[in-house]
Amino acid sequence: MSEKKVNLAVAGATGAVGNQMIRCLEEADFPVRSVRFLASSRSVGRMLRFKGESIAVEELKEDSFKGMDIALFSAGGGTSEKYAPYAAKDGCVVVDNSSAWRMDPEVPLIVPEVNSHAIAQYKNKGIIANPNCSTIQMVVALEPIYKKFGIKRIVVSTYQAVSGTGKKAIDELFDQTRAMINFLDYESKVYPHPIAFNCLPHIDAFLENGYTKEEMKMANETRKILEDDTIGITATTVRVPVFYGHSESVNVETKAPVCAREVSALLEQAPGIKVVDDPKNNRYPLATDAAGQDLTLVGRIRDDDSIANGINMWIVADNIRKGAATNAVQIARVLVDEYL
Repeated sequence: MSEKKVNLAVAGATGAVGNQMIRCLEEADFPVRSVRFLASSRSVGRMLRFKGESIAVEELKEDSFKGMDIALFSAGGGTSEKYAPYAAKDGCVVVDNSSAWRMDPEVPLIVPEVNSHAIAQYKNKGIIANPNCSTIQMVVALEPIYKKFGIKRIVVSTYQAVSGTGKKAIDELFDQTRAMINFLDYESKVYPHPIAFNCLPHIDAFLENGYTKEEMKMANETRKILEDDTIGITATTVRVPVFYGHSESVNVETKAPVCAREVSALLEQAPGIKVVDDPKNNRYPLATDAAGQDLTLVGRIRDDDSIANGINMWIVADNIRKGAATNAVQIARVLVDEYL
């Protein structure tokens, strides 16, 4: 591993993902020479802890990245579109967590366990995109299968935690749950319907084709990451009353003959994955188990008896960690070790 230390900035440092990025940097003992925490003017002066020190939040500006080597962005698409080019112009490599740059053909879309080789493409614009959280955990589990057996088609249904929407959604689930069990009035501000004791088949805006943006993100991002536009992908994304941890039911049709036993053995050896698959003893991936860790949990691996070369599986991961902050920190680590 490289001993080089870098100057690093976190844009959107006071948000849920920004806070988690800071914790992940600490946990990974990231080789930081200096760190700069950036946010909107509302948060200027707020103190954040990092490696035993209190560091004041600075306002995100066009010149905030002078002298910085890497910037982790988690401040929304509009902010990334505006400020990432300024950072890149100053020689600072941006790892962006928003959807702003994901489908830009000149910007690599990276999950380190899957396509770290594509990080080299950052030199095009000085920007690397972090995929959508639900895409990340799915491709971590699918890449070993794709590499050995090929993939013809993917059908995925997601069960996504409210933390994917942000702190206001977390508060809304808590407040609605408390109100309902106490027979009190409640209102829905974040979502169009109550989320407590409910499932909403509606994540992001609906498009003319009947899918939501979230569903199309999963399809388009998966093809880009696996570098294969021939894969058929259809998704249904659902918001569920869970605080942390996205779950996914995934059906895969492979090109070559495959069986569940082979897939289980393959995933047991794959990086970033923990197979939890002992249904006789009620052991399978749970959102409550995934929360707080970086591994992608895979279980309920079984043959699809309705088609040839079909596999079903259940994939769970912490959407704030591996689905956002951890993945960004892992990308930054590869940058330091291999490119900067």
